[in-house]
Amino acid sequence: MKMPLKTERLVLRPWKDEDAENLYEYAKDPRVGPEAGWYAHTSVEYSLNAIRGVLSNDETYAIILKDEDKPVGGIDLMIGDKSYLDIGSDEGELGFWIAVPYWGRGLVGEAVDALLRHAFEDLNLKTIWCGYFEGNNKSKKVQEKCGFKFHHVEKDKFWPITKEIKTEYVNRMTKEEWKNRFK
Repeated sequence: MKMPLKTERLVLRPWKDEDAENLYEYAKDPRVGPEAGWYAHTSVEYSLNAIRGVLSNDETYAIILKDEDKPVGGIDLMIGDKSYLDIGSDEGELGFWIAVPYWGRGLVGEAVDALLRHAFEDLNLKTIWCGYFEGNNKSKKVQEKCGFKFHHVEKDKFWPITKEIKTEYVNRMTKEEWKNRFK
């Protein structure tokens, strides 16, 4: 089992079956999933199936507040051919979401910073990609604050999760750019 990643306020750890009720509580909100490219959850069972399926992938973490020990969001790193982008085996695509009651607190940025450190230092990846769909200005803002730079636009992209055609803005950060943030 992978080790949790810790920050000042958060623990990033694997999802557990017992997280299903909390996940459903937050993931049923239509302001969360559809903006990020997945359906709003419809039941606790749906959330449990998500935990046992896609949320059990390698480098997929629940975002946990240290003082509450319950998931308030999720973050993942899809490496190489696990990505929805055409990237190399030494590159990753970062995705994230946070529950509506926790918007605006800087928690996603803190989680992203922890996963970037893990990706570049522990996994020795050379580039991390991160995208957002047209209209998802909250995700755009987080990516900019975390230091991602615009790379390209993918128009008329078929999104397999929701079977929709979307426009995705793709940003990236290289290991060198990440290191330079601390100089």
